Amino acid sequence: MSKADGELRVARIYDEPGPADGRRILVDRLWPRGVSKERAKLDDWCKEVAPSDELRRWYGHDPVRFDEFAARYRAELATGDQAEALARLAATAKAGTVTLLTATKAPELSQAAVLRGAIEDLGGR
Repeated sequence: MSKADGELRVARIYDEPGPADGRRILVDRLWPRGVSKERAKLDDWCKEVAPSDELRRWYGHDPVRFDEFAARYRAELATGDQAEALARLAATAKAGTVTLLTATKAPELSQAAVLRGAIEDLGGR
């Protein structure tokens, strides 16, 4: 995909929305604390693509567990409702810039970062 077609970005929901964001999609299962729907300026909330509660709790955003979390999450993304949601996100990403939003303090160690890689693997970027 050419650079003119847009980017696939990862950001925190708490960051100020900007014109370069393209479609803003929250990929957390839970709504982030302290963010109103108006302030979020979301185009979509794709909670179906989020990791299972069991996996999310196991991970606990422990950087030491990130590689194992990413492997387990990618396995979840390959089946059922999560696979369908991932395919929809990949199709959206093919159409232009998408920013995957998460509430975590370390987006580079979040499900949004894993999703970006999974979407890229599907040809979404």
